[in-house]
Amino acid sequence: MNERKLTYGASGVDYSRIDPLKLMAQAAARDTAPNLRAAGYAEIEESRGESAYVIDMGDFLLAAITECLGTKALVADAMRALSGRSHYDSIAQDTIAMAVNDLVTVGARPLAVHAYWAAGGSSWFDDEERMADLVRGWKAACNASGVSWGGGETPSLSGVVCEGAMDLAASCVGVVRPKERLTLGERLRAGDAIVILASGGIHANGITLARKLAERLPQGYATRIGDGRMYGEALLDPTVLYPKVTEALFAAGVEIRYMSNITGHGWRKLMRHPAALTYRVTRLPPVPPVLEFLAREAGLDAREAYGSLNMGAGFAVFVPQAQAALAVETSEREGVRAFHAGRVEAGDKRVIIEPLGVTFEGESLAVRL
Repeated sequence: MNERKLTYGASGVDYSRIDPLKLMAQAAARDTAPNLRAAGYAEIEESRGESAYVIDMGDFLLAAITECLGTKALVADAMRALSGRSHYDSIAQDTIAMAVNDLVTVGARPLAVHAYWAAGGSSWFDDEERMADLVRGWKAACNASGVSWGGGETPSLSGVVCEGAMDLAASCVGVVRPKERLTLGERLRAGDAIVILASGGIHANGITLARKLAERLPQGYATRIGDGRMYGEALLDPTVLYPKVTEALFAAGVEIRYMSNITGHGWRKLMRHPAALTYRVTRLPPVPPVLEFLAREAGLDAREAYGSLNMGAGFAVFVPQAQAALAVETSEREGVRAFHAGRVEAGDKRVIIEPLGVTFEGESLAVRL
């Protein structure tokens, strides 16, 4: 047994135990759709199980999503003693990104964000510098995403949230207009290209594993990684905001056939669409130094690393082969590196990562009914 090995499941995040609740909730949620019809609207049933829920409002479609940051705020809190900064401006962007990056996968343009900031006690609000950083970072991420910050909720939840901690989350609504922009994969087919948009680091998934590793490192978050920075500093690189890229792709006339936000479940998210298709990856993006360090020091093999972490892939766009180069060029004009990473093939539902000799079968991703 490898005593160095530290898996995501062993760190406390076991999707095989979490995902059944998601499926149970989806089944129950479907029964509530008639409430929309009573109000004169209708759901887009095919959006259930996707990253955003879509409602037909008549001459346009409404999309909505709620997401949370997870435990990255704990890394920011721990790093403050080492860096002298709160880093809450950075994790504010992470939180916004978790919402808007999901919303755009259905072809929506994000319009408004609401904040949910739950503190472990009223004393959290005594730190004016930290509060100012959070507000400043949240506003900046909204502006970068082209969304209005509508409001939110700031409860003090002593006994629910740990004392001194903050749970950050965001909801987002957007529109699909014209309706033809709706992107649920009905046009996805064998022969399409897989275009990967690069991540900016660990983003906000896999943080529990990253924190567990820090506990085992002799210098903890102060440990230097391959690029010379502190481990904790690199973990706090903000999540890339992808709405500017998706809007640019639509404006450039790229026929987007499906999109997937690469978050929890890592590269398995490439096969989020329910169709029985094979996703063959022939080219890998560079792995950010922090993820390379994490995988090595935690003793993760390629299957475990790519099955849980983004490993350099933040977002996937599926387009006709003839438009792959245009999609890459358009993304890079917006400042986000992109790669023509592979193709969709007829066959069983699976992801084949050829350069690594790794295959993920369809049953390994159970996030939708």
